[in-house]
Formats: sequence, C-alpha cells, structure tokens
Amino acid sequence: MALAHLFARQEGEPGSARDEERSNSASGLVSTLVPNLLIALAFVTLFFIFRRKFRRLYAPRTYIDSLGDQRKTPPPSDSFFGWVSDFRHIDDRYILDHSSIDGYLFVRYFKVIVIISFLGCLITWPVLFPVNITGGRGNEQLDMLSISNVEDVNRYYAHAFVSWAFLGMVMILIARESFFTVNIRQAYRRSQWGASRLSSRTILFTSVPKELTQTALFEMFPGVVHAWVVSNCKDLQDLIDDRDDTALKLEAAEVQLSRDANANRLKAAKGKKAYQGEETEDGSKWLNPKDRPTHRLKFLIGKKVDTIEYGRQHLAEILPKIQQEQDKHWNGQGDLVGAVFLEFDTQKSAQDAWQMMQNKKTMLKSKMRARQLGVTPQEVIWNNLRIGVAEHWLRWLAATSFITVIIIFWAVPVAFVGLVSNVNYLARRFSWLGWILDIPDVILGVVTGLLPVIMLAVLMALVPIVFRLLAKLSGWVTLSQVELQTQSWYFAFQVIQAFLITTFSSAATSVVDDVISDPGSAVELLSRNLPKASNFYINYFILFGLSAFASTLLNIGGFVTVVLLGRILPNKTPRKAFQKLVSLSAPMWGSELPKWVNLGVIALSYSCIAPLVLGFSTIGLTLIYLGFRYNFLYTYETTIDTKGAAYQRALQQLITGVYFSELCLIGLFAIAVGESRAAIGPLVVECVLLGTTVLFQLVLRKALKTHEARIAYSDPVPTPHRNVEGGEVDGAGMPVEKSGQTTNGSSPVTAPKPTRIPGFIQRFINPEKNSVPNLSSSLATFYHQPQEPLPVEIAKRAFFNPAVTSQTPVVWIVKDEMGISEREIRNTSKAVPGLTITDEQTYFDEKNKVVWKGQDEGLAREAPIWEDRIIY
Repeated sequence: MALAHLFARQEGEPGSARDEERSNSASGLVSTLVPNLLIALAFVTLFFIFRRKFRRLYAPRTYIDSLGDQRKTPPPSDSFFGWVSDFRHIDDRYILDHSSIDGYLFVRYFKVIVIISFLGCLITWPVLFPVNITGGRGNEQLDMLSISNVEDVNRYYAHAFVSWAFLGMVMILIARESFFTVNIRQAYRRSQWGASRLSSRTILFTSVPKELTQTALFEMFPGVVHAWVVSNCKDLQDLIDDRDDTALKLEAAEVQLSRDANANRLKAAKGKKAYQGEETEDGSKWLNPKDRPTHRLKFLIGKKVDTIEYGRQHLAEILPKIQQEQDKHWNGQGDLVGAVFLEFDTQKSAQDAWQMMQNKKTMLKSKMRARQLGVTPQEVIWNNLRIGVAEHWLRWLAATSFITVIIIFWAVPVAFVGLVSNVNYLARRFSWLGWILDIPDVILGVVTGLLPVIMLAVLMALVPIVFRLLAKLSGWVTLSQVELQTQSWYFAFQVIQAFLITTFSSAATSVVDDVISDPGSAVELLSRNLPKASNFYINYFILFGLSAFASTLLNIGGFVTVVLLGRILPNKTPRKAFQKLVSLSAPMWGSELPKWVNLGVIALSYSCIAPLVLGFSTIGLTLIYLGFRYNFLYTYETTIDTKGAAYQRALQQLITGVYFSELCLIGLFAIAVGESRAAIGPLVVECVLLGTTVLFQLVLRKALKTHEARIAYSDPVPTPHRNVEGGEVDGAGMPVEKSGQTTNGSSPVTAPKPTRIPGFIQRFINPEKNSVPNLSSSLATFYHQPQEPLPVEIAKRAFFNPAVTSQTPVVWIVKDEMGISEREIRNTSKAVPGLTITDEQTYFDEKNKVVWKGQDEGLAREAPIWEDRIIY
C-alpha cells in the first residue's frame, strides 16, 4: 500500500539522488493482497457455516413477523448452490418493493460505479497502457503503467483525447442516472400507496408567528384539512424520561428478585447450600431479604432505596402529573414554539403549497418557512423546532467553521499515515532511522502497505459521529436532513483527508531529498511522482473490496454481540430478548455513502493518469456490491428515509472525480509546457474539456430542477376514498372539510419553463423506459393500492410531540414456579393504578436463564410490549 515510496526515478535522471533505488510497488501489492484474500476467504467460509445456524443474525428479514408479510424476504436455500441461485435470481428491485427506496438506490450506486469502472477499462487500457509502458522514463513494475513513465509530451494527446471519451461518457451516465433517480423518486412518491400516506400530504413549517391563528393558516393555503401546532414539551419530556427510567428499573428489579429466589430453589433441589426461610404460598421461602434489589437516587452519593418499593411509590406519584401535563398540551394550552404541521387534502395540494413557499416574496410576506415536505413523525427532531431560520443558519455557519478546523487538524494524523507509508525513503534520508532498512522486504511491504490503510480506516471511524452531532446542533429539524448534512460534510472530509492530503503528503515525502537539494524543482517533482500514488489506491481498493465484502457478510460486530456475548451474558429481562429480535441493523446514509462515493472519486481521478486503478475499482466495488446486496435483502432494516435524496446528492458528488481527473491532467500538461512547447496542444484540449464539463453540469442541474418541478406540477390529484359511513375522508381517514379552500384545487404555482437541452440529448439521458409512468407500472402490486386509512384516533395524534401521546411502558417480568411473579403483579397493580405488569410468555429455564417463548420463532407481535408499526 506504499504511496510515494513507489515513485522511484529513472536511473541516471539528472538530479536523482536515488539512482540505485527500485520500485517495490508489486511487492506492496502482493503484501496487501495475500493476507486480505486469506482473511476474506476465512470470513466467507465462516459465513456459509454460520448462516444456517444463526438466522437472527444472517437472515432476520426471512422470519421476524414484526416486518409484516409484505416486507419479509423468502429464506434462501440451505445448500450453497441453491443459495447462490436464489440470490442471483432475486432482482435488486426487490429491495425497493420490500425495504426502502434509499436501500435500493444505495445498492444501485455500486452497480453504477462498477459499470463506469469496467467501461473505463475498455476505453483507457487499449490506448493508454501501450502509450505509458513505452513512455521511455524507465519506471518499473506498476509504475510503468502510469503517465509518470511518459517522456515525450506529444504522447499526452493520447491522454487528453481518452479523457474526452471516458470522462464525457461518465458525465452522460451520471446525467442519465440523475434523471432516472428523479423519475423513480417521483414514481415511488406518486404511487397509489405513496400518495395516500398522511406524511406525503404534510408539510412542516417553522418560524410561524405565534399570533397566526389556525383559521389564517387554512385560508393561506388551498387544501389544508388539519393543523398540528407544536408546543414546548420540555418539562413534560423530563417527566416522561423519569417515568420510563423508573418503570424499567422496577422491571429489572422484579426479574432479579424472582431470579435470585429461583437460584436458591434450584440449589436446594440439587442438595447445595442455599437460603431457605419459612414455608409460604407465595414463594417467600426462597427470598433472602438481604438480596432485595436496591439503588441510589443519585450516583454514588444519593440515598439508597429499595428499588421495587421506591419504583411503585414514585410511579404512583408521577403518573397523575404526566396525565395532567399531557391533557394540557393535547387541549392546546401549552406554550407554542412557532412550528406547525399542515395536512393537505391531496399530495398535489401539498406540492403546490411547497412550491409557493419557495418564492422569496411569499416567505417575506408570511414570515414562516416551509422546512420539509413529506415529513414523518418518527424523523422529527422536536427540540429543534423552536429554532428559527436565522438562528439555524448561524448555528450551521458555526458548525461548518468548526468542521473546517477539524479538517485542518486531522491533516496532522493523516499526514503521519503518509509518512509511515514512506518510512523506507525516510530511513535513507535520516540516519537515525537506518535500522528500518534492515527489516525484511516482506515485513517492510506490510508496514508500508497494509498498516497505513488500516490506520487511516480507524482514524476515519470517529469523524461521522462528530459530524452527525454537529448537524443536529446546527438546527436541522428532521433526521433525514441531519443525514443529508452529514453526508455533505463527511464527503468533503473524505475527499480532503482520505484522498488529497494522503496523496500529496506521500508524494512530497518521496521527493524530500531532491526538494532540499533543489527547491525550485518541487512542483515538477510532485507532478512526476503524483501519478504513482495510484499504487496506494490500488491496494486501497483491495483492502476495501475484500475486507468490506467479507466483514459485511460475516457481520463480525453482530456475531460478537448477538452470538458470543449473547451466550456469555444472557438476557436479564424479557424486554432485552425482545429488543434483540426486533432491532435490526440500519445503515446511516450520512456516513455510509460518502465512503463509497470517495472511492468512486478516486477511481475517476486516476482513470486517465493511472488507468490500472479502474481494474481494481471494478473488482473491489463488485465485491462490496454483493455484500451490501445480501444485507439489504436479508438483514438490514432502514430507519431514516431520505426518499432517495441521499443518492441524488451522491451522484452530484461523484462528479468531483471528473473535475479532479481533468485538473490533474491540466496540471501535468501545464508543467510539461515548461519543458516543451508541444505540450500546449494537450493542455488546450484538456482545458476545453474542463470548460465543457462545467457548462454541462450547470445545464444538467437546471434541467433536473425543471424536470422535477414539471413532474410535480403535473401530479394527478388522487380521488378521496369513502369510509364505511359514506363520508369523504382523506388518506389518514380524517374527514375532508368542505371549505372552499380544501376542494377547489386552485394554485398560484405556474408551470415551469421547459428545459433548453436539445431533444435528442433529452431522449438519451432520460429515455422513455425510465419515464415516471413506466417506472410506476414496474413497481410491485403493493404500491398500486392505496394505504388503508389510519384510524381516526391515530391520525389525530400523528404530529403531536411524542411526549404528549406517550403511554406508560408495560412492565414485563418473568413467570416463576414459586408464585413470586403472581404476588408481585398483584401488589404492583394495587400500588400503581394504571400501570400494566405481566409475566406472559416467559419462564426461567433449568439454568435459571430468562426465556421468552417467542424469541426463537420470531413471534415479536405476540410479545406483551409489542406496538404496531404505524406507517404515516
């Protein structure tokens, strides 16, 4: 994985101080490939062994009933070849139909970049490999395949014209895919199922003047049928948190009480020494008063109390207070925070209102801001709704400034990774590092190849956590907006740190001796050595391709947590067993996509100066595609829905690689002009390509915006369906008010002007087969049916702060043979009216472990704490 230590200069080249050095790029490649390949083979073998035995870990989507029949995946065959056949014949569209559009498009990204990389091999290799290999600079091993081996600047015409062919194709494919993404998002949104959802007809507004009445809101927008005004629930939320914490402590204490008693009973049955009291009917004989669960009210210094007695007493005191506070907010008596959710009669009315609020004059007049269309209650960050637009952008500016500082700071440890990769060159430059040269070549290849990439991967793992926290603090109002902001920041970080700084620091290190002796040659030396940094990224693709594929399949973290620790540390309560069953892995788009888009950027950046990268990109990303495809089919459950916006943003970010490739060639050609005027020709050709790329992207952005607006403008208005009583109801099952504003369908929004892209280009980048009607018809039958109307009571509470509608948790304890659980249920129910406590479906096994009967069968819906998943 060596970086610029691969950049050995031609023997006898003027100014070279390392004539005797030879490139070890091939040994670095082998040192990375062999251990990673062996580890990957071991992981994949373990996966095929474990997948049958541990279905909860490797195929939970095939049997857990919490997903619903329409979202479950048929189980794969038990045999290896049968499994491969099943996996091969399941189309990626299955992910869209049974999981989410984000998951489908995430997997599609890998197919797109693999196709680009493969086509790049077909375009670049036949031309550039012969040109580079016979370039005349005398580079060896992998280095002879890059532009750094070209001596005659006239040969640069080959690189310039190949870049036109390949990078032009890339831009056209990105444009085509961008139009497809807009169309599939619109088809998904406009389907009968999508259009009938309550969330698809709801807009979140912030900065709403508190003096603005609901009547005024209804009059402002045609089609409004319901409004949820948001109130400040901070005090109520504190009470809810206290209630839930107390209830769960009570639950754990009740289970521990029964378990300790049962342990004494089992020991006595085996003739071992155990506590025994007087014989009673309720099992108290086995209860040692000294073992009753206790806790401190404050950490370390608080009063020590009996957990069960305190829990009952505290819940009895707090539950009436919570009910009183909830009633106050439910009746609209809470302090307002300046936010409101407006439900419209149709998706078209909501879209028109959204478009109207994008007009600056309308925003200035109303003073309120439309923050998100198609918002779901589960993704709202309620504490941020009070933050106005001005404060939000000030927070965003502060967060972005802080992130800029982080990027600068992170350059130090990342640059250190570059130094490690070039430690053999540094050892020749500094005598006190001379002992490094005595290390065997194989070990040195691992140190300079594999170790730096692993260090870089670990270093990057901490960054998205900080970025996501800053995105929340900056005032975004939904989790999807937070993920999109995290995606933007993290992509910039990835490109700068994992790509640019690593590359340039390594190139600079490799020529430090020559730069010291001749500072004026720094630019030339860097430009000559920069293409050789591609050898690092060849190994980078090997590492990510093999390790990401194998570790994604084997799911090491899940195996350790669910299988190993699950056996060593058994469930303490039935709730823990339930949560392990229903809590599936969920990718976070803001941190997942940037990593893989950056790999695409790297492949594109080196496509014309070191085209070998494209081959390893094809192989590595194909493996990663297979790993993620399996997990989205059988394992993952998406929790944050950007409705395809994350993928749309990723496509635009991928264009960064096109610009880097062009700028790198321009830089190389410009430096070559100083040596030979003949380099002016390739330089002009590449500059024209750069200008064409900029123009094409500007036209593409405008065309996409116009196209999306035109589709929204032409949305059909779904006909309201009727309930059993015959009255008209909306998609949420709520009566449609017969005011003039709700049914006239009028809209101040005018149709956007048509795009100026020539017709034949439009037909190529947006073919008829990818039109919204055709994509709509290709969706599963499930999407062609409207959602069943939500019960009125559920629809009414949809966009209230969850604290207002939160119910007291069910206390779920374990049934025992001694009668203790029955007594505890009876005493707790008497002490805390309104609290539900049960020991259904549970028992202690012969080893005194907590067992929930539905765990192995995946019967989540039968659990006493099961709550129906509401799709708003």
